[in-house]
Amino acid sequence: MKSLITIGLLILSNAFMTLAWYGHLKFKEMKWSQSLGLISIILISWGIALFEYLLQVPANRIGFKEYGGPFSLVQLKVIQEVITLTVFVVFSLLFFKNETFRINHLIGFVFLVLAVYFIFKK
Repeated sequence: MKSLITIGLLILSNAFMTLAWYGHLKFKEMKWSQSLGLISIILISWGIALFEYLLQVPANRIGFKEYGGPFSLVQLKVIQEVITLTVFVVFSLLFFKNETFRINHLIGFVFLVLAVYFIFKK
């Protein structure tokens, strides 16, 4: 159960992180944001990223072995990276229609999934 909670929180956390890091690149298409300066954009992104931290920190504490969770620190990091890339690919394909997902991206992603396999292999 702790592993599912950890992974769920990491997915939600990464959704906010991706929105904070890359969502502002779409702001130019929104009328309300066209006159905002860089500092305003940074502050908005920080506000979004706050939700990432509110989910990321509990995910790591719940999932970490030393707090009774099922994952080692290395396992948590590798899970995090694969989730980050998965969320990013979905986000970029949905919100940035001019981006493409090519075969070399797929091959790289397969290698990352293999990294998860080897990290968890005993």
